[in-house]
Amino acid sequence: MTKLEFFFDLSSPWTYLAFAGAQPLFQRQDMDVQWKPILVGGVFNAVNQAVYQQRESMFNNEERARSYFQDLQYWADYRGIEIGWPTFHPVNSVKAMRGCFVAMESDLLIPYCWAVFEAYWGEQLDISNDEILAGINDKVGLDNKQYFEKINDQSYKDKLRSTTNELIERGGYGSPTFFINSTDMYFGNDRLPLIEHRLAQLTT
Repeated sequence: MTKLEFFFDLSSPWTYLAFAGAQPLFQRQDMDVQWKPILVGGVFNAVNQAVYQQRESMFNNEERARSYFQDLQYWADYRGIEIGWPTFHPVNSVKAMRGCFVAMESDLLIPYCWAVFEAYWGEQLDISNDEILAGINDKVGLDNKQYFEKINDQSYKDKLRSTTNELIERGGYGSPTFFINSTDMYFGNDRLPLIEHRLAQLTT
């Protein structure tokens, strides 16, 4: 069976778009999907520090910023989701990303990701806040006591560090990043049609 790895950080709007677009793709294609939560800031700091200067330069240019947000909204309309822009972006997503591993253990990763994405990008809520995370857990059925104990446990910190380092070591530089059968890398929300095309080739 074809293996597809999805490296992701919930604090990225383009990852939200890719996540929304990937759900029907995963239903159409028979594959082994492996979810890899990462801390995208850790990736940037290691291999892509120029992104910070590029981001600042873009947002300081009114015309470029307008084009960026327009493009984001076009994609959001296409994917059928709502994306605003939290005034405190970029947020510290480390707790939410460790929480992905907790959600996996209860087979609740997909609803958990939807809820975090919608809270941050749809409602502009601070997903670094424990109360916000607790509300998300209540919504999807995760036990808050276990959740907060686990995301503060060293083993879960190590899990997130490990997947982040794995992406760096395999040549990745941002979120979302996909790998088909371990070596075929795709970066970005707009690569989903190419991914689907490649998957179709592998199954025929």
